[in-house]
Amino acid sequence: MSAVAEVPVTPPSAASAGWQQRLAMLDRGARMRLAAAALLLLGVLAAAFFYGRSPDYRVLFSGLNDKDGGAIVAQLTTMNVPYKYTEGGGAIMVPANRVHDVRLRLATQGLPKGSVTGFELMETSRFGVTQFQERLNFQRGLEGELTRSIQALGSVQSARVHLALPNQNGFFREQQKPSASVLLSLYPGRMLDRAQLAGIVHLVASSVPELAPSAVSVLDDTGKLLSQSPDGGGSNGVDAQQLAYVQQIEQQYTRRILDLLEPVVGKNNVKAQVTAEVDFNQTESTVEQHRPNLSPDASAVRSQQIVESSGDKGTQPPMGVPGAVSNQPPQGSTAPINGANPPPAAANAQQQPGAAGQVPGKRESITNYEVDKTTRVTRGGMGAIKRVNAAVVVNYQSVTEEAGKPPVSKALTPEQVEQMTALVRETIGYNKDRGDSVNLMNTPFLTDAAPAADLPLWKQPEVVELAKSLGWPVGVSLAVALLLLGLVRPVLKGRKPATPAQEPAPGDQLSAIAAEDLERPALPAPQQPQDLQPTAEQLRLEEARRLARDNPIAVANIIKTWVNGE
Repeated sequence: MSAVAEVPVTPPSAASAGWQQRLAMLDRGARMRLAAAALLLLGVLAAAFFYGRSPDYRVLFSGLNDKDGGAIVAQLTTMNVPYKYTEGGGAIMVPANRVHDVRLRLATQGLPKGSVTGFELMETSRFGVTQFQERLNFQRGLEGELTRSIQALGSVQSARVHLALPNQNGFFREQQKPSASVLLSLYPGRMLDRAQLAGIVHLVASSVPELAPSAVSVLDDTGKLLSQSPDGGGSNGVDAQQLAYVQQIEQQYTRRILDLLEPVVGKNNVKAQVTAEVDFNQTESTVEQHRPNLSPDASAVRSQQIVESSGDKGTQPPMGVPGAVSNQPPQGSTAPINGANPPPAAANAQQQPGAAGQVPGKRESITNYEVDKTTRVTRGGMGAIKRVNAAVVVNYQSVTEEAGKPPVSKALTPEQVEQMTALVRETIGYNKDRGDSVNLMNTPFLTDAAPAADLPLWKQPEVVELAKSLGWPVGVSLAVALLLLGLVRPVLKGRKPATPAQEPAPGDQLSAIAAEDLERPALPAPQQPQDLQPTAEQLRLEEARRLARDNPIAVANIIKTWVNGE
């Protein structure tokens, strides 16, 4: 065997076997994998850093017009407040911790104005403004202030006010009264009652001098006139107030029924609905009655006239009627209404001249009585209840037959149903002549058999919020751990530093060059008999094999030196 050149190499120290030496000993592929892992780790850490520092944005204002949006954005830029738009530009968003602060600071500057300009028009008056322009600016400012006041109502989404302010002159007869029109746009599902409409009318009328409430018209966005005309022409039909009155009556009757039956059958075991027919027509009737003739004592005398005349004894005019009638006896005269019939003798004495020395005379009596008459005028009030219909449904009763067993639903007895029906009739003021009806039915209610199960732990809102708050940090930590264990650790573990020899023998200094331990495929060593001791040549050959196996780079350099002849 040829001689082996000895290369004096100092054993590596602990400092030189650090990560720089390990990195220098890696091949190109391992270095690229390690660099990719380092870049990926830096990217994850940078994303976590920026995500943790990026603020949570909340909506500052939404539904702004272009004018207000531009003014707010300019003011946010001046205030050094970061902002961004939602998709479509419908809202402006700022950091969540500055929402209230920014709103208050913008409110001090009158933002957002809502495209409504008030009396701030008078603050920017220019030189050379004519009287007409001043009046026009004042009218625009007054309309804007009224619009802002009306928009402060909860049901009003937007409003617009038009004022007609005529020019006043010195002639009182030629002066015209102002008028106003209000256009309202309400939120979906909301409406204004009579009191709110009256408040809007009086607000506008009180803000303009000489403006009467009757000259204010209020309309909605569909063109419907909400305010009534001064002559009250809109009071003939059914309006919202009448419908509200009917609903109030029905709700009152329903509440009475529930308050009466719930203590008996239990809460949520009775349902009731009441329908009331209300007559809002105002009627007027006049009745005139004439009773038959009453007795003289019961009749009232309106006027009475009595005429009496008597003749002279010396000059008696001829009496009687020529003919057969004068030879017949006199008949009994008809008695007056208030007097009795005179006797026949007295009647004959009055008709026979010269009898008993009496002189014939004349007597007339006229009596007028009042005609019996009764006049009755009846005016029916509005809002009279014509009919009431009540429908009541009662659930079956839950009865526990035996202890320890679930309760059983049983129907009410006919006596109980009749008693409850009587109670409902008394509650609503049942009137058979009016046509009222009460229907009470006993039937089981449909209920969910399966009780509502408790939410699992992973569905509870508190757990979900906690998972959202901890998800990102935990996810970043797991990603970093997987990156270190999956890419960095295998690359660094591929080469291990060789263990230094305890006492390097002469000629074995080349083994100190080894820095890492790479697993290389090698042929197995020949089997030695157990009873034979290896020779020195075999030991040196085994040492050379171990060196070639442990540090192939150093061996390759030695062979390269031998080939070059150095």
